[in-house]
Amino acid sequence: MGTLRPKIARLGGVLAAGMALTLTLAACAGSSNNNSGGGGGGGGGATTIKIGFMGDLTGENSAIVIPPRNGAKLAIEEYNAKNPQVKIELVEYDSQGKPEQATSLVQKAIGQDKIVGLIGPAFSGESKAVGAQLEEGKIPSVSPSATNPGLAQNGWKYWHRVVANDADQGPGIANFLIKAKSPKTAFVISDDQEYSVGIADTVNQTFTSKGVTTQTDKFSQNASDYSSTVGKVKAANPDVIFYGGYYAQLGKLLKQLRDGGVTAPVASGDGSLDNQLVTAAGKPAAEGAVVGCPCSIPGSDATGELKSFFDKYKAKYNVDPAIYSTEGYDAATVFIKAAEAGKTDGTAINDFIKTVSFEGISKPVKFKDNGEPEANAIFIYQVKNGAVKLLGPAEEAKLEG
Repeated sequence: MGTLRPKIARLGGVLAAGMALTLTLAACAGSSNNNSGGGGGGGGGATTIKIGFMGDLTGENSAIVIPPRNGAKLAIEEYNAKNPQVKIELVEYDSQGKPEQATSLVQKAIGQDKIVGLIGPAFSGESKAVGAQLEEGKIPSVSPSATNPGLAQNGWKYWHRVVANDADQGPGIANFLIKAKSPKTAFVISDDQEYSVGIADTVNQTFTSKGVTTQTDKFSQNASDYSSTVGKVKAANPDVIFYGGYYAQLGKLLKQLRDGGVTAPVASGDGSLDNQLVTAAGKPAAEGAVVGCPCSIPGSDATGELKSFFDKYKAKYNVDPAIYSTEGYDAATVFIKAAEAGKTDGTAINDFIKTVSFEGISKPVKFKDNGEPEANAIFIYQVKNGAVKLLGPAEEAKLEG
């Protein structure tokens, strides 16, 4: 990465007095943002571009989204501190993970705030809800965490993600459970959210294809009493259980399953990868739960670039990096590299993203034509002694207990 020219604040006396006055007034008003927020041409005159971040920042599953938001903020603050020619302003949009809120926020982001790119949306349901709006507005997006496979099948040209989808994650988790537990029967549960249904379907299909007899059930996202599902699981007496969904729901489900006398191992996907799963379920109920994720969270024992990231993240936020923190950093870096290349409007940035290739913190970052990442490794975690512990890549991980 070369050294960038400092931002030009004044043009001196070579311009006419009227032009100088105009520029001075603009400078007093703050950073210039001379882009349309949409497609347009090269947009080379912009000195500051706005990139949005959208996801659940205050809702019940915000613990999944705050880490990638923090990672993105860290990357952009580091970049801006170098005083580049084109700076980036990060604008946050708290959708609370709700598709209906995301759609109205995207309208504001495009029409009023004039963003030229979006990190997110974080969840699959909101990503599906706003994809067409972003496409119409020619706003490139890079999600750090939305994993539903169908998102890549809409023909969207401005959509990308830096995380493997559930067509990789679901089979990765299911095959791990088959290897670890040799189950003859399984019970697959989900709520009715886009992500939940998608990952549960892929797990169910994998179990079935490998000769595991499977039963399924689904409940409303807003349900709090899972006694009907617990009764069905208890009657089925499965060897393993998989839940497709987020930790807020799984915590309650785990507690009710254990209170109901169900002792079979319970696994879930990346939506449940947070220590709040233990808080919601209680330590006894959560102990031994298995969680898969297309992410590897760096710990204090990390080395190299991961160690550097861990130290910077911990110093800034006073917490360890968590789920998708590195993916948030890498998603922001995609837009940073576009800005470094002088791309300052949606179309130019999107064209750049199609060719970008770099060694990210989370993985090598490069996109397929449909916006999917080239890299798709799956990692396995397990709750041990009240904390979520990384066991390793799905192909190598071994359960503890």
